Amino acid sequence: MKCPFCSDAENKVIDSRISKDGKAIRRRRECLGCQKRFTTYEFVEDILPMVVKKDGRRESFDRMKIRNGVMKACEKRPISMEAMENIVGNVETACQEFQGEEIPSTVIGEKVMDELKKLDGVAYVRFASVYRQFRDVGEFMSELKDLLSKGKK
Repeated sequence: MKCPFCSDAENKVIDSRISKDGKAIRRRRECLGCQKRFTTYEFVEDILPMVVKKDGRRESFDRMKIRNGVMKACEKRPISMEAMENIVGNVETACQEFQGEEIPSTVIGEKVMDELKKLDGVAYVRFASVYRQFRDVGEFMSELKDLLSKGKK
């Protein structure tokens, strides 16, 4: 592990703890070269399926793409970072549990929308409007009416 300050490869572990969510080990380290301290995290490497895009392209699963989309949909809404991270974690877990080596991007998008619908209607509609690429106001209104009718039940 290289020091982020001086790039020296020699350091010692001062403290190790399990992270709050229990999915990582947090290590506090001290560089033997410059004596500055820094934190590292160890995660279990998950094997995720390849994502098949709508146009047939394949790409590696990217948690940050989901996170960015969720954060954009939740922008200026009273939604905590913890709630947004929970959505991203739930979607990632669903992808890990998906049977197969490839997962269609539509499955991922629908899962994100399901999670947002439970959390916040405005964030859901924002995400859906981009994801479903509404062609006109009629399609958008149809989605809103559907959301409102389900909310009353």
